[in-house]
Amino acid sequence: MKDPRELVDRALAGQQRAVAQLISRVESGAADLPEIAALLAPHTGRAQVVGLTGSPGVGKSTTTSALVGALRAAGKRVGVLAVDPSSPFSGGALLGDRVRMGDHALDDGVFIRSMATRGHLGGLAWATPQALRVLDAAGCDVVLVETVGVGQSEIDVVSLADTTVVLLAPGMGDGVQAAKAGILEIADVFVVNKADRDGAAQTVRDLRYMMSLGERRDAWAPPVCKTVAARGEGIEDVVAAIDGHRAWLASSGEGAARRRRRAEGEIEAIALEKVRVRLDKGAVAEFADRVVAGELDPYAAADQALNTL
Repeated sequence: MKDPRELVDRALAGQQRAVAQLISRVESGAADLPEIAALLAPHTGRAQVVGLTGSPGVGKSTTTSALVGALRAAGKRVGVLAVDPSSPFSGGALLGDRVRMGDHALDDGVFIRSMATRGHLGGLAWATPQALRVLDAAGCDVVLVETVGVGQSEIDVVSLADTTVVLLAPGMGDGVQAAKAGILEIADVFVVNKADRDGAAQTVRDLRYMMSLGERRDAWAPPVCKTVAARGEGIEDVVAAIDGHRAWLASSGEGAARRRRRAEGEIEAIALEKVRVRLDKGAVAEFADRVVAGELDPYAAADQALNTL
C-alpha cells in the first residue's frame, strides 16, 4: 500500500492514477482516510460542483458528456462522478466507468469515475463528498456529479452541489413528476433534453407555470434550457446558465451558505459512521431479541445501545 502523503502529492500534481487510487481508498473506507483528508484539506474549496439529476432515460450521461466537451473547450479541467446502482452481489457500480463518455477517455484534463450507491437512499454514494474533495484538490475546475435518478428519496444531490441541474424530457410526464418529487424547489437550472421531440415546448410551458405557483427557498429564478444533447445543441445555453448561477451564488452569499451546509452534513455523516462502528454488535443483537419479544421498545433499545459506547 502506497504512503498516503506520496499518493496525495501525486494527485495534487494531476496524476490520474493517484487520483483513482485515492478515490478507491475513500470508497473502501481505508484506515488512513483521516490522514488523507488532512493532507487534502488545504487544497480544497476551489472546484465548482454541479449536480445533474433526472428520471432514467432523459439523457443524463449524454448531457454530461456534452457538458464535459464544452467545459474542456473553455480550457477547464473537469471531474465526473457518475453514481450508479450497486450490484447486489459485489457492491460495485453496475455500469462501470461510463461507456457513453468514451470520447473523453484519453483526455488528461478529464477524470471520470463511476461510484456505487451501495444501497444508499438518495441516489448518492456515501463516499461521494470525500471523492469530491479528492477531485477538487487534484485541480478540477468543475466537478459534475451525475446521480442514479430522481424521485422523492433521490434529491440528496442538492446537499452536495453548488448548482443543481434537473433534466427532463418531453412525453415522459416529467412536469408532473417534478412537482410530485419536490425537485422544483431544488433545481437551479432546468434542462428539457430531446427538445426535437413533440411536446418540448409544452414541457417548458408546464415548468414555467408550475414555478410561478410555488415559492422557492431563495431569490434565484431557475432558467429553463432546451437541448438536444446527442447533437450538442443548446449545451452552450446550459453552460451559460450554470455560470450565471455561480455568479449569483457569489454575489448573494448563498454559495458560502451552501458549502457550510455541505460541510455540516459531511461532519454529521462521519460522526454517525463512527458511532455505528463503535456500537457493541453483540449488545445490539441482544436488544433486538428483546424488541422482537416485546420486552423492550426500539427507542429504549437504541438508548441502551448508545450507552454501551
